[in-house]
Amino acid sequence: MFRISQYLREVHEAEREGRYPVPARRGSGTPPGPVVIWNLTRRCNLTCRHCYALSADHAYPGELSTDEIATVMDDLRAFHVPFLILSGGEPLLRPDLFEIAAHARARGLRMGLSTNGTRIDEAVADRIAQAGFDYVGISLDGLAATHDRFRRQEGAFAASLQALRWLRDRDVKLGLRYTMTAQNAHDFPALLALMRDEGIEKFYFSHLNYAGRGNIHRGDDAHFSATRQAVTRLFEAAWSAVEAGRDEEYVTGNNDADGPFLLNWVAARWPRWAATLRERLVAWGGNASGLHVANIDNLGQVHPDTMWWHHDLGDVRKRPFSSIWTDLSDPLMAGLKRQPRPVQGRCGACRHLDICGGNTRVRAHQLTGNWWAEDPGCHLLDEDVGWQTERVPLRPFTSAKRATVMMEAKSCEAN
Repeated sequence: MFRISQYLREVHEAEREGRYPVPARRGSGTPPGPVVIWNLTRRCNLTCRHCYALSADHAYPGELSTDEIATVMDDLRAFHVPFLILSGGEPLLRPDLFEIAAHARARGLRMGLSTNGTRIDEAVADRIAQAGFDYVGISLDGLAATHDRFRRQEGAFAASLQALRWLRDRDVKLGLRYTMTAQNAHDFPALLALMRDEGIEKFYFSHLNYAGRGNIHRGDDAHFSATRQAVTRLFEAAWSAVEAGRDEEYVTGNNDADGPFLLNWVAARWPRWAATLRERLVAWGGNASGLHVANIDNLGQVHPDTMWWHHDLGDVRKRPFSSIWTDLSDPLMAGLKRQPRPVQGRCGACRHLDICGGNTRVRAHQLTGNWWAEDPGCHLLDEDVGWQTERVPLRPFTSAKRATVMMEAKSCEAN
C-alpha cells in the first residue's frame, strides 16, 4: 500500500516550516510480522469481474473451522503480526465471523474487514460497530450502472452505499475501495466526489492485478496514460485535503510505480524537497509481497500476498504460519525477501528500483512465466526510469486459456 497522504503531509509541513519533518523512530524491539490478509471463505454472493479468488455463491469444502482459525491466531499474535484483515469471498457469509473477530480482539490483534457491503443491514452494522474493527473497507467500482455491471448484480451499488452510510453513522472507520480498468475509469472522478460528499475518510485506489478473473480480464487494464491521469488526480485530491486540513487518506495498491511517480510530481512543484522525499520513499521500499504483507486463503494455504493464489507456500494446518513465512527454501519467497530483488529487464535497470522494489511480480509472471521479468503494468515513461527499451506487450487472456482456468477452478470446488 502506498500512502499518498502521508508523504504529502510531510511536504506540506516542509513548505510551512522551511524544513522537512523528521519521521518518528520505530521502537527497537522485535520487528513486526507481516500484515495478514485472511480469506476466511471463498464463497461470495457476487461474481465480480476482477475477483482474484474466482469466488461464487456456493460452499467451498475444506475451509478452516473456527477452532482452527483461533489456533492460527495464537501463532500470528506470537509472531507480532501488526494487523489482520478479514476478507473473502464475502466474509459476512461466514456465520462465525463475529466469533472469529472476538478471537482476534481477545488476542490483542488489530483487525480490518473487507466486504462488498451488500450483506449489511442496520442490525449487521450494529454488530460490526460492536465487534471493534479498526477499519472496514467497502468496494465500489463506479456509480450505480457501472458498479452493478462489474459486480453482476442489479442493486449492488445501492446496497453497498447504504452500508457505508449505516457504518459511517455508527462512527466506524471506513474506506472506499476502487479498482480502475478501462471499463470503469470514467466514473473515477465521481467516486472521489462521492467519498467527500458522504464523509468517508479513506479512498483506496487499486490498480488491476492479474489474478483470478482480474487475469482473465487483463485486456481491460487501463492504458498507461489513463493510469497516470487518474493517479495525478488522486495526488491533487490528496494535496487539496492536506491544504484544507481535512482528515482524509488517499492510498494506492498493486502498482508501486506510484512512488516514483509521486516523487516526480513533487519535484516539479517543490524541487528542494525532492531529495529528502526520495530518501523517505526508499525507506518505504515499495512492493511488500513476501515481506510485509501475507495471505492465508480459505483452505489454510499461505501465499506471498492475495494475488499469488497460484503459488502455495505451506498449509497452516500442517505448519505454523510463522514457520512457513520464514522458510526461504521456496525460491519465490527467497527472491522476494532479497534486497534488491533479482528483477530483470526494464525493472532491473530502472533508476527507481530502490523505491518500488520491482513492482508486482504477479503481472510479470502471468504474462511471461518469469517471476523476475519486468512488470508490464509499470506506468512510468522511459525518461522516468532512465532506460529505453521495447516493453513487454500486454497479451489478452486467450479464450482457450480462460476455459482451462475455469475448468481448474470447478475441479478445485468439487474437491
